[in-house]
Amino acid sequence: MRLAVNLALSAAMLALCTWLVWPDHVEREQLGSVLGALRWVDFAPYLLGYAGLMLAVHLCRSLRWNRLLAPLGVRVPVGPLLAISSVGYMAILALPARLGELVRPGLLRKARYTTAAAALGTVAVERIVDGLIVSLLVFCAFFAHRGPGAPGWMMPTAYAALGGFAAALIFLVFAMRRPRPTVVFCLALTLLPRFAPRIATALEVKLVEMIRGFAVLKDVRNLLPFLVWSVAYWVFNGLGGWLLARGLGLPLSLVGAYASMGLLGIGVSLPNSPGLVGQFQWFTLLGVSVYLGFDVGDPVAKHTAIYTLALTYAIAQHLLQVTWYVAMGALGLASPWVSFHDLWTSRKVAPDEAPAAGLAPPAP
Repeated sequence: MRLAVNLALSAAMLALCTWLVWPDHVEREQLGSVLGALRWVDFAPYLLGYAGLMLAVHLCRSLRWNRLLAPLGVRVPVGPLLAISSVGYMAILALPARLGELVRPGLLRKARYTTAAAALGTVAVERIVDGLIVSLLVFCAFFAHRGPGAPGWMMPTAYAALGGFAAALIFLVFAMRRPRPTVVFCLALTLLPRFAPRIATALEVKLVEMIRGFAVLKDVRNLLPFLVWSVAYWVFNGLGGWLLARGLGLPLSLVGAYASMGLLGIGVSLPNSPGLVGQFQWFTLLGVSVYLGFDVGDPVAKHTAIYTLALTYAIAQHLLQVTWYVAMGALGLASPWVSFHDLWTSRKVAPDEAPAAGLAPPAP
């Protein structure tokens, strides 16, 4: 039922965001004019710089995972780690309803490094820490930008995002101190034990096992480097967006680039459309509009030069990121460490096939 609801929400997100950003005849002509006027010789250095920053983002995002796995007694060699991460990131982008988040834990279990539940716990820590970073970034940027001319949705969105991820962090802290009572309490709030006791019992076992993946929160020696890797990941990400805007001639400030990146990060944490189509462009436009002074919902604004340039920026950034993650995922599948067969059968590995934490196999 939950999967069906998520798929329905993802389909609705796809339809809504695509409708919101789909250009009319005039906008398509303006987009064509912008692309036709682009001097590719001048744009090439910015494109190369963006590719270099994407590589830095990819390495930071992948290599930091070992810091979350280390407290479980697991260390994945760099080759398999990059291959599994690349395939996982491609799946996150391609699959709806955040289903791609299950791929990395499944591949790690398939390779017999640890259980999928424990690996999923590390992914949960990743998502919550990333959410807190972008929420703080958006909150600080929007708070500094507040004023009579600011959009009415700006500060409520910042407060809501910050509150949601702060609540998730509180759950992490309590789950680490008292795993089973915390899980039992949270399940009781859903009323699942009353209406579906068997499902609630099975879910309780899985959640308690998943909390093993939160172990890094007690391990300062690994937690601090993970946070450093995470900050570097978002710094490079924001710089890439700013550099691409400069290359396209979009007058977006560095603060505006980071704020729009943060809002995009919050937006894609919702049930995502396949490939983030429409969703990526809409939240990018929404963030950029705060700093370039146009209303994304105003039909008149959609025919202005600044809106067309911002839409070009959103489309170009989405296209470049899709190309990057598909290419990296394809390289991961072509590596000796991950195959299509592994990707397909990772969910079928029996729990007792996974070794205890600390018994990871040697590197191939």
